[in-house]
Amino acid sequence: MSNTKGRIAILTSGGDAPGMNAAIRAVVRAGIAKNYEVYGVVHGYNGILNREIKKLDFKDVSEKIQHGGTFLFTARSSEFRPMEGKMKAAEICHELGIEHLVVIGGDGSFTGAKNLSKFGVNIIGLPGTIDLDIAYTEYTIGFDTAVNTAMEAIDKLRETSNSHDRCSVVEVMGRSAGYIALWCGIANGAEEILLPEKFDYDYERLFAQIKRNKEAGMTHQIIVNAEGVGHSYELAERIEAATGIETRATVLGHVQRGGTPTARDRYYASIMGAYAVDIIDQGKKSRLVGYKNGKVYDVDIMEAFAMTKSIDEYEYTVAETLANRPSLDS
Repeated sequence: MSNTKGRIAILTSGGDAPGMNAAIRAVVRAGIAKNYEVYGVVHGYNGILNREIKKLDFKDVSEKIQHGGTFLFTARSSEFRPMEGKMKAAEICHELGIEHLVVIGGDGSFTGAKNLSKFGVNIIGLPGTIDLDIAYTEYTIGFDTAVNTAMEAIDKLRETSNSHDRCSVVEVMGRSAGYIALWCGIANGAEEILLPEKFDYDYERLFAQIKRNKEAGMTHQIIVNAEGVGHSYELAERIEAATGIETRATVLGHVQRGGTPTARDRYYASIMGAYAVDIIDQGKKSRLVGYKNGKVYDVDIMEAFAMTKSIDEYEYTVAETLANRPSLDS
């Protein structure tokens, strides 16, 4: 270690997201290029507590960029959650000479990282979540692959729905954020988009609109339903009972997390990973890396946590406008 600038460790935490491997690869190779030792932590924060930490070299991250998931694996850690767990993790990092920890994950992972930083470990965060729900950044690693996976599945469902004169309720991921649903709703030309941020649970209005669409000559309809609204199978039964239109529900589930990362996810994950090493090299502490106004940037972790994010009103209005079908008497 005496001949290097220090030690950087990297872990992935929370839900996996396509592009995480590209980010890991970028941190490792950029770190080595700047004369750091880089270590991979296996199984997220659990890996620190269990000392599942291994040195990574240039070759260790070869042939990883094209694969989804995370080759370092990810896990949620009940032992790490209390402050005592974070203190223990920090002690292990100090013992092993790990001065900097790059965390790839979402809000939950960053909350743990923020608290870990109080014990002297320099935290740099990269936004890795398919939900696009992190306030300080306009882009999160994995979203592009996930939304394209969902879009392609919904395209296929529309074709079979058309063959059977059906209405299809398609549930996409997004427990508290409806970005996948909104993007798919617009990209797939859905007739209705149900978002946790926007849906008022006025099912009678929804049923009436589906009936009007049928009366206006529509042979099939797609309802994109975010996970946060949920109850898709029950909703399909209620639509069929209220409208007389055969309705099926499909829950896409974790298939949206998998698959080959898109070029966009690989590209931004790589740029963000290299940028993380750059700001470590500049001596910056407790920063989150994001994408804003067409550029990669970094922000203080406390400042980032004070930010909020919501569905863009204009984009939601566009979705409603493009989905609207004229009535028979218009």
